[in-house]
Parts: sequence; C-alpha cells; structure tokens
Amino acid sequence: MFPSNKNELVDNLKIDVIHNHGLAFMALRSMFVGRSLIKPVVTTWHTNVTEAVKFYNFSGLPDEVLVRLMWIYIRSLLRRSEAVIAPTDAIKANLLGYVPSIRRIEVVPTGVDLNRFYPGLDASAILERYGLRGKKVVLHLGRIAMEKNLDLVVNGFAKLAKKNSELRLMVAGGGPAKANYMKMVQDLGISDKVTFTGFVPDEELPLIYSACDVFTIASKFETQGLVVLEAMACGKPVVGVNYRAVAEIVHDGVDGYLFDDDEESWCRAIERGLNSTSEIGERARSRAEQYSQKEEAKRMVKIYQDAIASKQARLRGRSTKG
Repeated sequence: MFPSNKNELVDNLKIDVIHNHGLAFMALRSMFVGRSLIKPVVTTWHTNVTEAVKFYNFSGLPDEVLVRLMWIYIRSLLRRSEAVIAPTDAIKANLLGYVPSIRRIEVVPTGVDLNRFYPGLDASAILERYGLRGKKVVLHLGRIAMEKNLDLVVNGFAKLAKKNSELRLMVAGGGPAKANYMKMVQDLGISDKVTFTGFVPDEELPLIYSACDVFTIASKFETQGLVVLEAMACGKPVVGVNYRAVAEIVHDGVDGYLFDDDEESWCRAIERGLNSTSEIGERARSRAEQYSQKEEAKRMVKIYQDAIASKQARLRGRSTKG
C-alpha cells in the first residue's frame, strides 16, 4: 500500500510539516509518512464527504451505517492531525460537533487571486461565442453533480424565463450529472435559453464570471465555495443559498443576496440581483478582498510554525516521561 521509497523521497526534501488535503488514500499516506519521519501533519477539510453518501453509496450498506463507519475513520484522522483547517466558521463548528477532541482547529479560507479576478474584464468574446450578447445572464459554475442542488436553479430559471424573454442561464463546468440536467432542460422546454459550456479552462474563468449579470449557487454541500469569492472579486452580485458556508460569506442586500431552499425564494433573489445597483458589485469586490491569497497564506505559515512547535513539545514531553 505504501511503497518503501516514499519515506525516503519525502525525507530527502527536508520538509518540516506535511499538509494533507485528502480524506482517503492520500490522508493515510500523509499520516504514515508523518509518523515514520516524526513530522507534524496538518489536515484541511475540503469536502463534507458524509453528506454525499446518499448520492454515491454503492457499498450495499444502509446510508446511516456507512456514515457511522466513515465518522469512526474520520475522527481518528482528525485527532491524529497536529492541526485541522476548516475553510469557514460554520464548518469548524460542524467538525467540533462530531470530533470535539481535535487538538487544534483553525479557520483559514482558500484565498482568492485578486489579480486574476477583478471587475471590468472584457467578456465580449464569451458572450459572442455562446450567443448571449444583449441578454441577461445568470451563471452557475462548478462541478455538475447531484449534490450541488442544480435542480432548484433549473426549475427556478424555467419559471423566470416565462416572464423574461431576455433571460439566459449559463451552466459552466462538467460532471457526472451533466447529461441528467441537459435532459431536464430539454423536458422543461428551455433548451434555447440554457447554455452548457462544458469544461472551462483556467485562463477563461475570469471571463466567464465577467460575462454574467448574476452568479448563483444553490449547493448546501459547500465547505466554502471558492466560486462565490471569485464571482464577488469580479464585482458580480452573488445569489446564494442561505445555508452554512455560503451564508457566512454573502451578506443579504449588502454584497449579494440569499435565498431559502425553494424555487420561489430563488426567483425573488435572482430578480433582486438583476435589479441591483453598482454599489452591490463594489461591496462584493470589497468582501472578496478580505479573502486574498496573500493574507490567507500568512495565516497558514503561522499555523505551520505552531504545528512544528507543538509536535516537538509533545515529543519532548514523551521523552521526559520515559
């Protein structure tokens, strides 16, 4: 499972701390190498994996049994980490509810690149490519999967499109549920009003955001939602679900709009976003600036330093007791 030369390869790098971003195979490998080389391991929690069980349970076990087994493993992983990084306060509280014995848990969001994502980019080429020039564009960007709650967006859009002939929905990205939603759009009779772009290259992401009038996210699965910050950095009003991580970033009526988990609420929030003033976009940019990559990197460096120190202190304590 763990090739014998991996410890040697890592040891040759002369690293001081291991930062684990996984929960499965890479997490186990990180812990194995950390224990072998006596190095602290920091774990970032990116995905609420247990909440996706109902969509991807192929084990044959009942969902609740599989979730219980997963938490037994996850608790062990998080307890063994020198520090755990949660992207938002909401996720920190959630993790502590399940694993109150975590040694240390800090909130460090994934920072947004403010030099790549900013207002005023010329998106005319994107609008031309997808036939959206002169239209009002609602953008959904991200992995197209069942846990992203895209049903709500599509059904809500179908209702709004009946009232506004100039409204268009752009669904950017790919994923396992893309075919499902393309069929859904066809069945609703709105194929001519919905654009599926497919995979978007990194260099085009800022232009895709800039091509929209409103960005929306309905996913209650997010631990942070970097797409929210990228859209805000581009000065776009974000219409987000009023739940956990998204609601922590977006302030309703201040720098974006929140909606409850139903289609009517989404429609009202989208209309507010489409009718918003330039001040909302300006405040959205200001909000994104609070999450700059530079500032988040500084916080991570401090956590690395503390993790190294705490690991060494615990080792000294063990040797003294011995």
